[in-house]
Amino acid sequence: MALSAEAESGIYRSLRAASGAAAHLVSLALPVSVAVVARPGSSLFSWHPLLMSLAFSFLMTEALLVFSPETSLLRSFSRKVKVRFHWVLQLLCLLCALLGLGIISYNKYLNGKSHFVTWHGLTGLLTVLYASMQCMGGLALLYPKLMKNWTLAKLKLYHATSGLVCYLLGCASLMLGMCSLWFTTLVTGIFWYLAVLCPILTSLVIMNQVSNAYLYRKRMKP
Repeated sequence: MALSAEAESGIYRSLRAASGAAAHLVSLALPVSVAVVARPGSSLFSWHPLLMSLAFSFLMTEALLVFSPETSLLRSFSRKVKVRFHWVLQLLCLLCALLGLGIISYNKYLNGKSHFVTWHGLTGLLTVLYASMQCMGGLALLYPKLMKNWTLAKLKLYHATSGLVCYLLGCASLMLGMCSLWFTTLVTGIFWYLAVLCPILTSLVIMNQVSNAYLYRKRMKP
């Protein structure tokens, strides 16, 4: 017997809530696992994977999930509070990313190695630059009157879409880092596959959230 539209909607919401809860756990589990593997403080390089996983696995994921209608940790708070919290997390994310980029660049310099010659290095650089521009673009939402020729709805749509691209770039950079010699030497077997699944899961959750909040809504409008 076919399910009613209301029942299907309830199942869908339950699945979104479950996947969102999993994304919260996974986004924190990855940097914690990286910290165990990298042992921050054991070398200058050891801070790079920790800072980057904190930035793009935990902080950016939580900054986006704060707007999730099912799994936001601030569901009972106003939209204004959520926006401020989003800004704080995004700025912390950018700070961690810039520190991570600076550390790996200096570490390469000390060891006489070339930088930005691998897909991981190039994608990481692009991600940090994109995240910087995304934060600056977010100012238009805080001060929409500065963009006189743009409606607030259009600014929100473009910022959300651009933010999704930035997030996917961050996840791609993390996954490429997991293919590096350093990571594959220390993490092997099923643990490597579990690590790779972390950014894949959070990417799917965030894509679904942004699509439902902005893209599908826009497509349904006459």
